[in-house]
Amino acid sequence: GWLRGAALLAMAAGLAVGPGRGALPAAELLFLLLLLLVLLLLAGAAKPRRGPGLRGCPGVPGSSRARRPGAVPPPYPNGWYRLLDSSRLPHGTVRSVALLGEQLAAFRTQDGQAYVVDAYCPHLGANLAMGGRVTGNCIECPFHGWQFRGEDGKCTSIPYAEKVPNFAKVRTWPSCEVNGMLLIWYHCDGVSPTWAVPEQQEITTKEWVFRGQTEHFINAHIQEIPENAADTAHLTFLHGPSILSGTDLRYTRSKLWNFMKHIWKAEWQPEPEPNKHCSQLLVKHHATVFGKHFSLLDLAVSARQVGPGLVFLIFEHAFLGQGIILQTVTPLEPLLQNVVHKIYYQKNMPGIIPKFILKAECIQFERDVTIWNNKQYLPKPLLVKEDTAIQKHRRWYAQFYSERSLKFRAPENLDW
Repeated sequence: GWLRGAALLAMAAGLAVGPGRGALPAAELLFLLLLLLVLLLLAGAAKPRRGPGLRGCPGVPGSSRARRPGAVPPPYPNGWYRLLDSSRLPHGTVRSVALLGEQLAAFRTQDGQAYVVDAYCPHLGANLAMGGRVTGNCIECPFHGWQFRGEDGKCTSIPYAEKVPNFAKVRTWPSCEVNGMLLIWYHCDGVSPTWAVPEQQEITTKEWVFRGQTEHFINAHIQEIPENAADTAHLTFLHGPSILSGTDLRYTRSKLWNFMKHIWKAEWQPEPEPNKHCSQLLVKHHATVFGKHFSLLDLAVSARQVGPGLVFLIFEHAFLGQGIILQTVTPLEPLLQNVVHKIYYQKNMPGIIPKFILKAECIQFERDVTIWNNKQYLPKPLLVKEDTAIQKHRRWYAQFYSERSLKFRAPENLDW
């Protein structure tokens, strides 16, 4: 199957060479095919879901209990977060979802409108998502049949009561559906959404189509993950070694794979008003093989962070086309993050190309995961002048916290 995929990749590379682009060097194309095959053989089939016990450099036994999180910021920044994929919520269905330390119920009416409410019925605490059903624009409690309107949470019907109390309601969460995802708005002060999630036009028009996704669960504070965008120094050291060397940090710098290196040039900047909730990371990547520039792996990436938990990574290759990886970071608990990468790619390219890109990105990302899973957050890190972008990023990210943001409290036994 992968041999057939490699053949398709070769065909795609040949088809991608149009007038004015010139011919692909045969040696580079052959090496790219070998790179793909070796990568797949070494790494095995792509695993779309990884738990906190990620393989590779696991750290000291029992470190998850002994590790101190440090003086971390509030656990839940204000902003939009991915709840689930729209496709997982068909008409007339209810889904139970846990995030932000809350239990929620998401449901879709027969006319297609999605709503999100607190999961527990204010009557006697039954979980609306466990056996509850959709009736009109309401969700019905499975315990006593109380019905709550999705729009504002107000109770509209109690089967055995003469009158519905005016104060009978369940909390509702502002939500939106963009780019094939259902997202909810969180703000510790109950403030309504102050910005909208941007729509990626190529996804809406189906010019770019879905080609796969990965999912990771990370034991770290949410701020640690986007902060890597400003930490350009780590790109050379952590992500410079060849992707063929894998994710286990004990072996990524092995001399066996030293013939290939990744070269990164990156610059991070916050955006001005009215998009102060956004930032931009511009990355240029190329690779060297035995010290010589391997142009077929040249890649330009524009990564736009939108709020605390959304990243739009648009990449462009001279021969293999364009696409986007949507990265969503959703806090499930104070120090447990759900990270999903969804790749969309131009539909006239074989699926093997975006799958290879996603696999390569996954290998690099899992190197970061090993660091995040074992590091401590330092509120006052020891920095050199070349690290000034990190402090700049922290000042930018601070806008997502409020005075009333929930404060983090580590359990006494540190068993998180």
